Amino acid sequence: MLITRRRLLQTAGAGAFAATGMSAAAFAETEVNLALPGGPGARPITTAFPQKGAMVLQRTRAPLLETPFDVFDKGVFTPNDLFFVRWHWADIPTDINVDTYRIKVHGAVNKELSLSLNELQKLPQIEYAAVNQCSGNSRGFFQPRVGGGEWGNGAMGNALWTGVRLADVLDRAGVKSNAVQVRFNGMDQPTVTDGPDFMKSLDIKHASDGEVMIAYGMNGKPLPMLNGFPVRLIVPGWFATYWIKTLNDIEVLDQTDTNFWMKTAYTIPDTPHANVKPGETGVKLVPISKMVPRSFITNVKAGEKLHAGKPTLLRGIAFGGDSGVTKVEISGDGGKSWHAAHLGKDEGKYSFRQWSANVTLPQGNSTLMVRCTNTEGDVQPDAANWNPAGFMRNVIEQTPVTAA
Repeated sequence: MLITRRRLLQTAGAGAFAATGMSAAAFAETEVNLALPGGPGARPITTAFPQKGAMVLQRTRAPLLETPFDVFDKGVFTPNDLFFVRWHWADIPTDINVDTYRIKVHGAVNKELSLSLNELQKLPQIEYAAVNQCSGNSRGFFQPRVGGGEWGNGAMGNALWTGVRLADVLDRAGVKSNAVQVRFNGMDQPTVTDGPDFMKSLDIKHASDGEVMIAYGMNGKPLPMLNGFPVRLIVPGWFATYWIKTLNDIEVLDQTDTNFWMKTAYTIPDTPHANVKPGETGVKLVPISKMVPRSFITNVKAGEKLHAGKPTLLRGIAFGGDSGVTKVEISGDGGKSWHAAHLGKDEGKYSFRQWSANVTLPQGNSTLMVRCTNTEGDVQPDAANWNPAGFMRNVIEQTPVTAA
């Protein structure tokens, strides 16, 4: 897959980005109710953003767009035009000249590089499926409520990514023996004086593992502008905060990165499930990193009426976090009993995996539940975690229904 200036002009729609300065009311075409326990759950649905279809509008500037949940019932890969969007600063690139775009590689290296897209694409190509999930996905369900974007469950997506190994780029530069971490930066810029530039770092061993990717393709097409065109970092199995968009700077560090986005922001309690009690203090914090297993029912909604005494087909998606899915189980009686679901095609250990199962419900009210176990033996917890940042929610999902 080659990115050319012609393909950019055909797909970027850069002029439409002027719309990102509009008010939320200007975007509203209809609404969706995310049923957030702390309310309000109503969110506008918008088609006003370039290269994007009907998205749940969480914020206009910088854009926060959530994938409507029914999209996840339609296939294991999330369409590019419905893939969630999350930026930190509002000064984001809206027009990129692919002929002059460069990725700088510098720091503790033997040879500084300035790679063009053409040079990047001449390196050996790799491809794999991986889930990209915001650290705060499902934050709107935290109780007590916490600050931040009140996402439903749609701040995630799964794509087939195409690109090159970060390790190959680092090898070309020649990493020095005193290298400790690799820091990544993109073209977005702070909009306030002294605002911290959004940068993230990986330990040198992780950055060189052959899996971390510099991606220029997403589901067989160039990345949408809002998802990081022309290239972004892919850190499979880790939360999206590390997946730097519009990547243009790679710095090899000889000491641990202490920038704001590593030391202060995106940190979690160093406790099981990143869980603390509201108001608890004195807890050690560490940077968020690996994702944890999750699973969802996608074809039945809360409050739906089903047929009693007859098999009802349930289907959904699951992912193992930083490893594959080994099993998915469903319960029709609120967790009293569990039954194995049928797993669909394995698209790789970092991908969504579809599942299906039949459940027969008695007349009256029932609670459907689904849980995932990954290949490391990690199982979704039956109690929700809580932390002040609203990170890493992966409690077993519950879907109340009525059968008659």
